[in-house]
Amino acid sequence: MATKPKQHKHVQHLWNDSDVTDMSPAERLVYRSNCLGADQRITNTGGGNTSSKVLETDPLSGEEVEVLWVKGSGGDLRTAGKVNFASLYMDKLLGLIPQYQNAPDNGPKTPAEDGMVGCFPHCTYNLNPRASSIDTPLHGFLPARHVDHMHPNSVIAIAACDISRELTKKIFGDDIGWVPWLRPGFELGLMMQNEVQQNGGLKGLVMGQHGLINWADDDKECYELTLELIEKAADYIESCDQGDATFGGQKYTTLPDTERDKILVGLLPWLRGQVSQMSQFVGTVETRSAIMRFVNSNDAGRLAELGTSCPDHFLRTKIKPLYVDWNPASDSTDLLREKLVSGLTQYRVDYKDYYEACKHDNSPAMRDPNPTVILIPGVGMIAWGKDKSESRVTAEFYNCAVEVMRGAEAMGNYIALPKQEAFDIEYWLLEEAKLKRKPPEKEMSRDVILVIGAGNGIGKSVAHRLACEGAHIVCCDLDEDAAQATAEELTQIYGQGIGVAGTGISGCGPAIGLKVDITSEASIQQMIQQAVLAYGGIDRVVVTAGVFIPPERDGSLSASKWKLTYDVNVLGSFNVVDQLRGLFQEQGLRSSIVLTTSVNGVVGKKGSVAYDTSKAAANHLVRELAIEMAPLVRVNAIAPATVVAGSTMFPRERVISSLVKYDIPFEESDGDDQLRAKLSEFYAQRTLTKMAITPEDQAEAIFFLASDRSSKTTGQIVNVDGGLHEAFQR
Repeated sequence: MATKPKQHKHVQHLWNDSDVTDMSPAERLVYRSNCLGADQRITNTGGGNTSSKVLETDPLSGEEVEVLWVKGSGGDLRTAGKVNFASLYMDKLLGLIPQYQNAPDNGPKTPAEDGMVGCFPHCTYNLNPRASSIDTPLHGFLPARHVDHMHPNSVIAIAACDISRELTKKIFGDDIGWVPWLRPGFELGLMMQNEVQQNGGLKGLVMGQHGLINWADDDKECYELTLELIEKAADYIESCDQGDATFGGQKYTTLPDTERDKILVGLLPWLRGQVSQMSQFVGTVETRSAIMRFVNSNDAGRLAELGTSCPDHFLRTKIKPLYVDWNPASDSTDLLREKLVSGLTQYRVDYKDYYEACKHDNSPAMRDPNPTVILIPGVGMIAWGKDKSESRVTAEFYNCAVEVMRGAEAMGNYIALPKQEAFDIEYWLLEEAKLKRKPPEKEMSRDVILVIGAGNGIGKSVAHRLACEGAHIVCCDLDEDAAQATAEELTQIYGQGIGVAGTGISGCGPAIGLKVDITSEASIQQMIQQAVLAYGGIDRVVVTAGVFIPPERDGSLSASKWKLTYDVNVLGSFNVVDQLRGLFQEQGLRSSIVLTTSVNGVVGKKGSVAYDTSKAAANHLVRELAIEMAPLVRVNAIAPATVVAGSTMFPRERVISSLVKYDIPFEESDGDDQLRAKLSEFYAQRTLTKMAITPEDQAEAIFFLASDRSSKTTGQIVNVDGGLHEAFQR
């Protein structure tokens, strides 16, 4: 009978013996990794790695050989599959040790050490294409069959404390040793191997200013040891907890939610423009109690300036955040902006000085000097990244950094990595090579796009088309359920992304669904506010929402229906643009707007006078807005014709009205699809191309006009109608 797992307070035991009964050793490694990665308190997103040394059949000789399976470069334990693990012949990997030791220029951070990474592919088992991690020697050079290297906040707090070695001994006794900070690689692997050779009873090591590594010859035993060690560390930190005196006590008070959100909505687009002067960023807002306790504290400024410790942290959070000493109780938002301007200016100077002081002859060029983490008392943390997923990871990592500082300060004094060591990680040529191996960014991956009318028809197709290019889509519709359904479709296709941070709507993925009534300024404002809180700003806007109210069979239309037609088709588009003027000006980034009119706006005919004249007005609205919004914002439009498939503008009543107008035979008993097919075929045959017009055709044109591919085009209406000569531009 399986023993009941020990109950833990600070970590979650997820291993279930029945889950692994029929798994291969490599599959059990994946299972163990997923269990560890599923708990934030054990390791951060993308951080840490696991390994198993197992017997495999050599594909050439057919003999059993020892193979190291280890998490590969760039993987994430929570989501990893077998494809995310590298596999290396153990004899070949260990054979690299004398080769390295005989190199005349070996040693920490030497070309010889970095050059060993190029030897890992020559140790590959079974042509596995997964690149080996820089941490491979840490796993391969330890004798145990199973190794876990984690980044738990509790153990990093010990590792980043000024009395780290003493704490390791006090908390873990003789089971766990200690090694000083050394950049991951061949030398660190050899250092750990030496520690184990000198003390065969060790079960693990605390890695100074880095994390935890431990091992066992049974994989479940290794997993449970990892949990036990993290639990011990967390228990000890809890016994040292300073309560209300944590971080020197509270200096400021968190603003009420409504007031905080009002400040954020007014601040974020402007701030996004300020930090996006070199590279455009997407934001994540974090306001949970743990981060607020830090940003509101007396020690926040001092600790923030020290920077982070764990290498995984500052690769995303940079050497330090920007802390703004602003009093939420008495200082104005104007003063907050002034402090941000001066703070950003100084941050860029500091970053350049850091680069110049620490760079080597072969260092990569200086990267973006803007902060990726900004801390504002009373308000919270704002994190930036190249896309939403990246900004959530940045926020997650600084949340971890705060917990590390809390634990270290409770036990002693927090110490950060020396700047040179931090630089040598941030600008490591091997890290640079890893960045270059990543697939290129998609065309719109840094863009936030409002698609109004995204619930159905053209708008839904547009949402999918732009998301395919990497865009973050704010799906908006009068039908909130339809908008949400489109957003859920996009999230399912493209994934929520990595990172487990973001408060409220800011914890979103690549798409959100919102309700909007474009005839209501208040409704539009609410939509914009939610989009800003989710992503930090807005780059492009597509309006496909419109209305066609079929006239009575005698052709008449009431005054109220005339008004509604104009309110939606003309005033609605104007309302959207008008409510966004201030945001675009504050943000200061080049943007684009695409409206939807109709070829009916230039073709005179009988039976749809209200709709047709509203679209004629919308056409001229495009030209006027293009002039008003220049030079920062381009305004264009597409003019569709007769898009029947998937359109909410062609309900049964309108289809019948059109069939009557064009004298197309039909039966009242015909189904909706039959009626639509008859009308669609009629429309197709009257075009020059003789092809039906689809929502996807419109989406393709909208993508062109919304994207930078049309960066020199504004004030234009592009017909997407299959070729109606009556609508040719004059």
